[in-house]
Amino acid sequence: MNGEPIQALNNALSGMISSLRTDAQASETLWISIITFDREINIVSPLTELPSFQLPEIICPPSGPTNTGKALEVLYDNVSRDIKKGSSTQKGDWRPLLFIFTDGKPSDLMLYSDMTPKIKSLNFGAIVGCAAGKLADDSKLKELTDTVVHLETADSTTLKQFFKWVSDTIEHGNKSMGTNDLIAMPPPPSEVHLVI
Repeated sequence: MNGEPIQALNNALSGMISSLRTDAQASETLWISIITFDREINIVSPLTELPSFQLPEIICPPSGPTNTGKALEVLYDNVSRDIKKGSSTQKGDWRPLLFIFTDGKPSDLMLYSDMTPKIKSLNFGAIVGCAAGKLADDSKLKELTDTVVHLETADSTTLKQFFKWVSDTIEHGNKSMGTNDLIAMPPPPSEVHLVI
């Protein structure tokens, strides 16, 4: 993902962060982390509360492997370490939400298969997979989550609509996170196709 699609992604992420900052509850409760994955796995933004969050510019190499399994391994370690579980003596964090965005398919299939059940065991409030473009593999995302969307293109209009939907999903989650239920997802916009 480079050129216009990566610029569109950066612009859409910026719009989503701006939108979330207008929600008073999100400003008080939301923490964000961004991990990129290609041949390298980079925690471009460690878990940071929304008011202090500074959106980095996302960059991708022009080609190379997509080490999704390794990214899930890093995510698993970080969530296991950073998310506080509730107990009878301690209030825990709200259930995290995971959005995984890819324009390809995992290059490290064995590790991806090994990490999929581990990620599911973390009890996310929602896991949303997004396959962007014609080369993105919906089937591998379906192994991770039942909620998979496909974007036919990664242009600025489509990505803007997708990240608006992500923002709406986060806001829905923020209002229902005290429960053990999965969050209710708002209906996606017309540019976002739910994969069944």
